[in-house]
Amino acid sequence: MVLEVYLDDVVRLRKPHACGGSDWVVVRIGADIGLRCLKCHHRVVMPRSQLERRLQRFVRRAVPPEPEVDLDLDLPSPHTDVRA
Repeated sequence: MVLEVYLDDVVRLRKPHACGGSDWVVVRIGADIGLRCLKCHHRVVMPRSQLERRLQRFVRRAVPPEPEVDLDLDLPSPHTDVRA
């Protein structure tokens, strides 16, 4: 099962950063996760699998994005011939 991580989540990792901070904010989502240290603002990128191993807990969860809804499903496609 894939760990659900959203932009602006604040996570605490098991080992502290060299600056002494252990809380990070998620700034990039994908196969790699981008993190920014909340104490010194240093940015790192790590594979999602590595984040799952190093994650201690979520300090604050961001609101998950709403799925995009296409409301124009009833309109004909501009590529179809609608002549009677």
